[in-house]
This record gives sequence, C-alpha cells and structure tokens, in this order.
Amino acid sequence: MKDLLRTADLSRDDVELLLETAAKFAANPLSAPDQLRNKSVAIYMTKPSTRTRLASETATAHLGGTPIFIRGDELQLGRGETIADTAKIISGFCDALIIRTFKQSDVNELGANSTIPVINALTDDDHPTQLLADWLTIREVFGKDISGRKFSYFGDGNNMTHAWLIMGAIMGAHVVAATPDGKWAPDSNVVAEAKAIANKNGGTIELTNDPIAAAKDASVIYTDVWMSMGDPESERNEKMKVLAPFAVTESLMSHAAKDSIFMHCLPAHRGEEVEASVIDGDKSVIWREAFHRRTTIQALLYHLTRGELKGN
Repeated sequence: MKDLLRTADLSRDDVELLLETAAKFAANPLSAPDQLRNKSVAIYMTKPSTRTRLASETATAHLGGTPIFIRGDELQLGRGETIADTAKIISGFCDALIIRTFKQSDVNELGANSTIPVINALTDDDHPTQLLADWLTIREVFGKDISGRKFSYFGDGNNMTHAWLIMGAIMGAHVVAATPDGKWAPDSNVVAEAKAIANKNGGTIELTNDPIAAAKDASVIYTDVWMSMGDPESERNEKMKVLAPFAVTESLMSHAAKDSIFMHCLPAHRGEEVEASVIDGDKSVIWREAFHRRTTIQALLYHLTRGELKGN
C-alpha cells in the first residue's frame, strides 16, 4: 500500500498497527527521530486548516524530517499545470505528500502519478486521518473490546459521515448515522460500501432520521459543523432548519450510555450543532481527539515511508 487516499483503503490490520504506533508516539513523540532524517514532506492545502496543518508539520518534524507547507495558490497548478505533472515534480523533491483539498478525484490522480506516499488529509468525500485520531481516542477510553457498544454520528451526511461509517465498518463496530433524508443524507454508494465492509468484519451499519433513537445507549455521540467549506451560503437557512433536530444537546446526551463521550472533529460552532455545555462539559474528549491528529499522522508517515501497510 503506497498511499492513503480513502478510509476504505485501510485493512483492519493496518488500523491496528497505526493505532499501536500512534499510541507509542503519544507517549514519546521523539521515539523515531531518524525515520525522515534528511527527508522532506510536502504539505499541500487548498482548504484552510488549524489541526491538520499543525499535526502534519509537527509529525514530520518529530520524525526528523522537514515539512514544506504549500498553499493552493503557490503551485503552477493554479496556472494550468496538470495534476499528473505536479505529482511527478513533487515526487522528485519530497519523500511524502500530505494533501487537504476539495475533489477526491484530484487526490486519486496525485496518488496514481506519484512515486511517493500520498496521504489524504481531507476531501469533500472523506477524512481518513481524522478517523484514525477518533478511533485512538475511543480506544483510550473504552479499550479494544467494543462488543455491545454503539457509536453514533449526528448531522449532515458529509465527508465525516462517510469516513465514520467506513472506519466503523473496518473496526467491526455498530455505527449509526443520524441524518436528514434527501440531499443531506450520506451518499448511497458509500453506505453500500460500508455495509459490505461491515459484513466482513462483524460490524453493523445503521442509518436513521431519528436522533433520539440514535442516541439511545450510545457510547459515542459525534457531530460536525453544519456548514462545511464550499457549502453554498444560499443553502444556510434551509440547512440550519433541517439539521436543528440533530443538534447535540444536554437532552440528547441524556439518552446515551452512562459512560458515553462526546466527540467533534472541530472547528465547532457552539449553539448550532452542539450546545456549549456539552462540548465544554465532562463527557467531551475533543482536546485529546485533536491531539491525536498529530500522533496518527506521525504513525501514517512512519509506516507508509517504510512500506509496512498492506491495504485491504
């Protein structure tokens, strides 16, 4: 496995290896300081970022490498150079590429034309690096045995919902997506793929339009912002109205399991998708979750540059 282009690229064994290594990097960030010594990692982002940029740069530095941050307007791509040509040029200078952008097809094309590992750090369709951080956080709280546990996502059927369903299926978990019907439901192709993966791994995929049913006895309550980057502003009022029943409130949390936790990939809009008392409350693990963006990207760089991930 050369690249991580989609969450579905990962096998269960890959995830287990990455989480184990990331846990070691959490305890000792400088335990592999020579892995990228005298090497560089290109970090190309056409979408603004806080956690992904900081995580990618510090992860590279902790492995002994040099991070090279590139904005979307700083390459000849903006003047018509092809993605394939760009991939070949970056491969000649750098030892890995982390990209955060809009189109999944652009990431796929970069991977196909690069000779170095390409890591998808977010597209409009998927967010694999976030889910690795999420599952390491989940494992720290609940351990490896997740039998009988339910993991529920609330809100828009977006890239986070897709990644949540796929990773949960890989982990053999009972995962739920509580979303509206229609254009803000998860992509049907992704749902079908998640169900196929879950069938192999003993997991369960559940879709519902009932937030209370999704929250009942859930171990994890997860949400994301309602207006993502690139969403048309003209849809804001309609979207806010449709998603209002899926807001994570104290009342919704009261239906979850006694030992439940609240998760959010951030940034958050308190008073929209989540009440401030929930995200800033005792059940929230958002800061540990954000911390693991670095440990898991560090693990990805470590194993991909060593050729140690097998893929599904």
